[in-house]
Amino acid sequence: MSLKEHVMAEENLVPLIPRKVLFGEPEILNPQISPDGKHIAYLAPKDEVLNIWVRTVGNGDKPVTNEKRRGIRKYFWAEDGEHLIYLQDFDGDENWHIYSVNLHTDEVRDLTPFPGIRADVVATSPNFPDELLIALNLRDKRVHDVYRLNLRTGSLTMDTENPGDVSEWLADHNFQIRGALALLPDGSTELRVRSDVKSRWEVLVKWDPEDSFSFPAGFTPDGKGIYLLESRNANTRRVVEMDIASRKETVLAEDPEYDIMGEIVHPRTHKLQAVCILKERRYWQVIDESIAEDFERIRNIHKGDLFLLNRDREDKNWLIGFECDDEPVRYYVYNRERKEASYLFTARPVLEKYKLAQMKPIRIIARDGLTLHGYLTLPVGVPAKRLPLVLKVHGGPWDRDVWGYDAEAQWLANRGYACLQINFRGSIGYGKKFTNAGDREWGGKMHDDLIDAVSWAIKEGVADPARIGIFGVSYGGYATLAAAAFTPDVFRCGAEACGPSNLITFLESIPPYWELLRRMLYRRIGNLEREKEFLKARSPLLKVEQIKIPLLIAHGANDPRVSQSESEQIVNALRGKNIPVEYLLFPDEGHIFLKPENRLKFYAGVEAFFAKYLGGRMEP
Repeated sequence: MSLKEHVMAEENLVPLIPRKVLFGEPEILNPQISPDGKHIAYLAPKDEVLNIWVRTVGNGDKPVTNEKRRGIRKYFWAEDGEHLIYLQDFDGDENWHIYSVNLHTDEVRDLTPFPGIRADVVATSPNFPDELLIALNLRDKRVHDVYRLNLRTGSLTMDTENPGDVSEWLADHNFQIRGALALLPDGSTELRVRSDVKSRWEVLVKWDPEDSFSFPAGFTPDGKGIYLLESRNANTRRVVEMDIASRKETVLAEDPEYDIMGEIVHPRTHKLQAVCILKERRYWQVIDESIAEDFERIRNIHKGDLFLLNRDREDKNWLIGFECDDEPVRYYVYNRERKEASYLFTARPVLEKYKLAQMKPIRIIARDGLTLHGYLTLPVGVPAKRLPLVLKVHGGPWDRDVWGYDAEAQWLANRGYACLQINFRGSIGYGKKFTNAGDREWGGKMHDDLIDAVSWAIKEGVADPARIGIFGVSYGGYATLAAAAFTPDVFRCGAEACGPSNLITFLESIPPYWELLRRMLYRRIGNLEREKEFLKARSPLLKVEQIKIPLLIAHGANDPRVSQSESEQIVNALRGKNIPVEYLLFPDEGHIFLKPENRLKFYAGVEAFFAKYLGGRMEP
């Protein structure tokens, strides 16, 4: 693109969307209806920090929590309808504590006040409204035992002790632990069940390592069977109902190309009602005919992709949301008796006055013939011709990019960049062969897929080959460093956060509660005990002499997944070789930057960095 064409293109771009609108705290999000249907809770800022608010018919809205350091992200209604439960860590250390807030007294209690301990919720039950089953690594930081927690007294009672290899627990409809998912030394997974708490555990299913993304979704309504999301005897993950006594299996839903990624189970009857097949967009397959008409009506409410947040005890009111690529998430209450929906709010109302870009699903063919899926988001108002391009790499890497509102994609497109997202091999959602094709391919074929995506964009005429950037967090951060080290001539610059730079030191420093995942990590990345030379060859830090592009690197000091040293060791190496590098360290963050002031500082730094090297727009 000539200078004249570039100037004309800049003039045709839509107005700049302020970073605070994109990356500041949402104005309101994640509503949850109370069990009695009389209240709606939601998250909204109080003094610029996300807290829980409650809306009561006739009494307006009020905040019920008063977090001041770090916004709340995870919460739900207790089954008693009197308490809201939320999880909170300290400055990103991911040692979650479970808190309760009483709606009548406004009392907030830390129910798991143990320093350095990580808590999680295993199950709730409408039949046991005063209790939670929770998991705590109080006895052994490597594994979680199950405790029974009384919401009224705060008492904790050991319920089920971990034998040392269980990663997840499953409660039945009588609120008893009857299922356990165990990770074995060879990388396989066992699903163990017992008929009651006094009976011996038996192995119901064993999944080989290639089926390691299989898991149980709950017991059937009569408690005699179990729903499985699994890929045995198939390529894609499907829903199977298995009778525990006879081991008879019935396939309830499957797709030949895409994995089933989620399910809806009735909270009281425990009947499986619908499953989500995540294709280019979210598709719901209804299994329970009693809700088929509801889904047909709901699909016509909005053009976006539907998701169900929760529902009241009588199953009369559903809280639903719609995800769309070119507008913020919209929330509704759907009343099943009246068969109508009432609009609640959008997550970011101020964003609605701006013109957002559309996210276009794409398919490309990798150099070895594998089909890759992804998304392309283009600036609004300019021709898609030789644009500066940012390859945005998702984290995980056992995750995937999806269609919908993506603040980072909108930000990049608004600044004048084509934003390319590709679900490289190793990503989930496209069957186990595709996921397993990423084994031992960090910095190998997974990286080749990213380069092939860039080549596709250049060949299509979308991207200017002289102005290609790469951006990512976590595995996306590793991919950015790998791009700089292994293909230094493809990219003009790269920006990343919390990415491993040395696979050896990364695997040596995993948190204690990841210990059960170690063999899975060895299988999918490389074996620390036997393959150090292989891991060295895939480590950007050990190829730092090949890096010649400028980099921006950021990290949270409390990151438990990827140590701060992963960033500092490569920053020091780059500075020692006089390679341009900017380093942002956030002392009060972990693996994900959640505090709005830190988020805004990070994106401001990346925006200025890309503007300097790729020539896009920048908010003053």
